[in-house]
Amino acid sequence: MDTVFVKPAKVERKWFVINAEGKVLGRVAARAAAIVRGKEKVVFAPHQEVGDFVIIVNAEKAALTGRKTVQKLYYHHTGYVGGLKSNSYEKLSARRPAAPMQLAVKGMLPKGPLGRKLLKNVKVYAGPTHPHAAQNPQLINL
Repeated sequence: MDTVFVKPAKVERKWFVINAEGKVLGRVAARAAAIVRGKEKVVFAPHQEVGDFVIIVNAEKAALTGRKTVQKLYYHHTGYVGGLKSNSYEKLSARRPAAPMQLAVKGMLPKGPLGRKLLKNVKVYAGPTHPHAAQNPQLINL
């Protein structure tokens, strides 16, 4: 089978809104990552940016199953020797309410330049409002 190359001008890109209130964080992130990647399109190519834009609202009200609010840890490294730091979900969401959703989507995208480019197409907001009304986003029900 031949490799599909889609010209960027021919890709039709839409905007979608996902309301994460009461939904499981991982399921919302997985659906958002698939839409941003373009996996639901006929012209999907794993090496190109053909996906749509996704707005996730009410990210702070996303649910976690089990005891993950206490047990789930997020790690980052400062760059110094012995500089591995960790935060629990509770601490991270108290400081930056949209960060757990953003990190979940980031983890589901490809690593490297394409993944960093695709992450810019995901807009995560802790509350119910967003500044992208001019793009006429469509609501997605999970």
